[in-house]
Amino acid sequence: MVLVPARKRFARRWWIVVIVVLCALAAWWFFGKRTSARTGPENRPVPVAVATAAQGDLPLFLGGLGTVTPANNVLVRSRVDGQLIRVLFQEGQLVHAGDLLAEIDPRPFQVQLIQAEGQRARDSALLKNTQLDLERYRTLWSQDSIAKQQVDAQEALVRQYEGAVQVDNGQVEDAKLQLVYAKVTAPITGRVGLRQVDPGNIVHASDATGIVLITQVQPVNVVFTLPEDNLPRIVQKTNAKTALMVDAYDRQQKLKLATGTLLSIDNQIDTTTGTVKLKAQFHNEDSALFPNQFVNVRMHVDTLRGVVMAPVNAVQRGAQSNFVYLLAADNTVKIQNVRVGDTEGNRVVIESGLQAGDQVVIEGLDKLREGSPVEVVSRDGQPLGGEARKEKSAEGATDGADKTKHRHKNSGAAQ
Repeated sequence: MVLVPARKRFARRWWIVVIVVLCALAAWWFFGKRTSARTGPENRPVPVAVATAAQGDLPLFLGGLGTVTPANNVLVRSRVDGQLIRVLFQEGQLVHAGDLLAEIDPRPFQVQLIQAEGQRARDSALLKNTQLDLERYRTLWSQDSIAKQQVDAQEALVRQYEGAVQVDNGQVEDAKLQLVYAKVTAPITGRVGLRQVDPGNIVHASDATGIVLITQVQPVNVVFTLPEDNLPRIVQKTNAKTALMVDAYDRQQKLKLATGTLLSIDNQIDTTTGTVKLKAQFHNEDSALFPNQFVNVRMHVDTLRGVVMAPVNAVQRGAQSNFVYLLAADNTVKIQNVRVGDTEGNRVVIESGLQAGDQVVIEGLDKLREGSPVEVVSRDGQPLGGEARKEKSAEGATDGADKTKHRHKNSGAAQ
């Protein structure tokens, strides 16, 4: 038996330990590399938000900027010259057609009426006298007592006074009309503006400023513009006698002021802007719309029935066509080409490529590729937290238990 020195035995054991450690490190490096390759950054699930494509009705609206314009604008002027003695309206007041607004001194027109009536009375008396003389002359001529020339002259004189009486009647009516014009009334129903002249001043029918401006605000109109590309759809509806509803909003588009209907379309397109003018009418019973006010207009032009809709931010533009990232059952995404239609708000019509119930990615799109694994953190605008995550974990645990049970069953069968 050969005895090995203790130093040699220690060296041999040391080399064995070194070899074992190196093998362990090699195994750790090899399997760790493969694990990191499987769980690297490029294969980690991307957190995304998804939304469900739905089928339903989509109302379509057209929006534009409009200006409130009165249905009628009338500058009230005096029709006669004279001194303004009374103003019977308050500035900003709502008046009705026929209401007395102001009064001009009527005394000069009363005097003119008296003179015209006196002239008519005198000429009427002269006419009656000449008519009586004509009857006498005709009797004498029938008795061959006077010449026919006298009868003819008397008939001409009667006709002359008849004409004078007609002139007098016209002058009387004119004097009465001037007396009526001395009272200034509202020609339309509307709201009066600021008074342009004070009582005591002499007013004339030729005054450019007038007495007051009346604007008809019930109903009131809104003139707005839309791109000419929308004109065919609007004309189609108007030709079909379809009433198009129009909503007027404030500048911030937060408060709806009134709802009306489309009244008319302009007869030409503005070539400088490529827009067409339209006019809508509003009852404006609460006076929410004010003349010359700027408003935002939304007009309902159509309603698409039974269409598939998806959020606008789910649709991406590709080189060949539009596409969406469709969520698969294994929590991966695939690129799905789609054909889009009309857009309204944050919804777009999907004419082909999607069905109701399909889930599409709406957030986290920049990190996705075909087949990328994803983690859904929000669905249909609701974050998956709390109970939702518990349900998801419970579903995963149940699936895992079922799979484990299935594997054991298969193993038992194999044995």
